[in-house]
This record gives sequence, structure tokens and C-alpha cells, in this order.
Amino acid sequence: MSVAPRLELCADIANIDARQWDSCAPVRDNPFLSHAFLHALEASGSVAPSTGWLPRHLIAVDGEDNLLGCMPLYLKAHSQGEYVFDHGWAHAFERAGGRYYPKLQVCVPFTPVTGPRILARDDGIETLLLKGATGMCEQMKCSSLHFSFLEEKQWDRLGTRDLLLRRGQQFHWHNRGYKSFDDFLESLSARKRGNIRRERAGVTDAGVEVEWLRGDDITPADWDDFYRFYLDTADRKWNHAYLTRDFFERIASMGPSVLLIAARRGGRMIAATLNFLGADTFFGRYWGCSERVSGLHFELCYYQAISFAIHHSLANVEAGAQGMHKLARGYLPVRTFSAHYIVDERLRAAVRDYLAFEGEVIDDEIALLASHSPFRNTDTKQEEAS
Repeated sequence: MSVAPRLELCADIANIDARQWDSCAPVRDNPFLSHAFLHALEASGSVAPSTGWLPRHLIAVDGEDNLLGCMPLYLKAHSQGEYVFDHGWAHAFERAGGRYYPKLQVCVPFTPVTGPRILARDDGIETLLLKGATGMCEQMKCSSLHFSFLEEKQWDRLGTRDLLLRRGQQFHWHNRGYKSFDDFLESLSARKRGNIRRERAGVTDAGVEVEWLRGDDITPADWDDFYRFYLDTADRKWNHAYLTRDFFERIASMGPSVLLIAARRGGRMIAATLNFLGADTFFGRYWGCSERVSGLHFELCYYQAISFAIHHSLANVEAGAQGMHKLARGYLPVRTFSAHYIVDERLRAAVRDYLAFEGEVIDDEIALLASHSPFRNTDTKQEEAS
């Protein structure tokens, strides 16, 4: 007689077998879901009680303790580092006498990248894990459970299971079979094409050289430089550096899926972007610099990403959250997806009404942005925005 799967909570991903976790996750397509990446966050202290992220990974195992499914789950007392903003919900609920925190978050911390969030071998295990996670809200006295940056198919399924669905927006680049960067430029309007060429020429004229460093090619000295850049960006933009220096050292174990695009002048690194590579997607993550060079941010974050994707026949570039300026550089608006389980009926009703309105605004904004596509072919505008 077979034993029914059981659920367990794990407060440290190091206690979960890496090969079994990765066998449930689409690691080849999405390196952020790998055991190595999530473990680097925890072991480096980037994800820890001191930063307000308490791992509570939910796993399903069979009678022989084989992993059947898992969920990167965190208990939180704030809403920082998520990129799907619910601060307004928290403030409204607390003004009405409720308690929004703690809450449960299913996500990759500090990483607004699309992917599955319930990593299950079949639909039955997915259902079991979801039921276990919603049940944890009651057990832990949490107000809510949130799934951030879901893949659309899983988002649709969660919408049939009493979760509220939310849409967002990012800008992604899509490879339409380009043979070179110049081939990509030829698909743009003359004005956009000219602007990009001038920006790139300005970087070259400033004496900047760019190189691609993967995996073991990245030295400890390179990581030291990049961490300084990262801290500078955090000071100027976020007011808080989520990631520790040790995190960057640890992700070196992920090998060629890690890409550092470095800019040097006079042999010295002056700027860099940290990126990750999936089977068909280039994921841009972090940028920083020690010297200001006009156009260098666009060169490293957007044009080099496109060049790398074309050179390696990658289908997409996900350049991170926000950024209207990406549109003029060939990155078109796409929808992102999150799902939310809210315990209190009053708050759930209010959020449901808000999401209906917000969703219409998002759809209208995407349609408007697509109408200003930099591409010459109007069919391309409509196709990429769909």
C-alpha cells in the first residue's frame, strides 16, 4: 500500500538535498530557482532573520523521503525586496485595525524574474503544496500569502483556487532571428537607430573597453570591484544593500550561468553588470560603476545584453523591473503576474476591487506603450505587446 505524500517545513535550504530540489525546478531555464542560488542567499546572510527574511520552505516528500515538490517560501515582517508592491494594502489594513505582518512570500528574494513558484512533479503535488501554504497562514497567524512573478500558466491555475490575480509590467527584448547587432538596429526607426549608434560611439570614444566574463573567469578581484559598484548603486537608489559580499563569492559556483559584463578604462574596471543565463533567456540583474561615462549604463545593461543574446542565439532578454527608457532601446512592454491569498474577508474584497481597476490601467498602459514601439514594422508592435 502506497504512503500518501506528506508536507514538511524547512528553515534552512542547506537541509534539502540539492539534486532533489533541482530535479523539481526548471534550473536550466531559470537559474534563480536553483538550490545553489537560493542557498547562496541564505548562507551569505543576505536572506536571514536579521534582514527580515525567514526561510520556511515547504516541501512534499513520499514515504521514502524523496522530494516530490517544493516551494521557496519566506515568513516576512515587511515588504522590502519584492518588487510587487503591497505597502498600500498593509497601511490600509492596519489603519482599519488589522495586522498585515507577518505575511508569507513565495518568491526568489530580491529577484523580479518570471518563473514557477510551486515546483511540483505533477498537478496533485502542486495542489497539495498550495493547500499547505494557505493553511500555514492560519497556523502562523499571517494575514496573507503572496506569489511573485509567476509564469502565466501557473498564475492562471492559481486563479481557479481562491487566489486574487494581479498583473504588472516589465520591458523585455525579443530576438527575432537577428544575425548581428546591426541587423537588430535595421529593424528600428531611423531616429532610434541613430540615437543608439551615437550612444555607443560615445562610450567607445571615452576609451572604454567591454569584456564578457563567465563563471571561473571572474576573479575575486573582479568581485571586489563589482561589490563596490553594487554598494554605490544601493546607496543612491535603494538606501539598503540587500546582498552581502559573500553572496557574490558563492554564486561563482554556478559556473557559466553567471555572466559579468565589465567595462574597463586604462586597464581598470570602472563599471559592470551582473547577469544570469538560462537556456533561452538572458537575465540582467545588477549594475554599478565608479566613474560616470555618458551612455555607459545603456551600453552595459541593454546593448551588451542584446549583443550577447544575438551572439548566443538566446530568445529573450529580461532587463529587470521598471524603466520606461528601455522602450526606445528595443525593449517592449510585457505583462508580469502575481497571485495573492488574503485571509481577512474585508481586506480580500477591497484588494479584489483594487486589482480589477489596476489591471485595466496596466493593460491600457501596455497598449499605449506598444503604440510607441521603436520598431519600424507595425505588426511587430502588435505582436510583442500581446
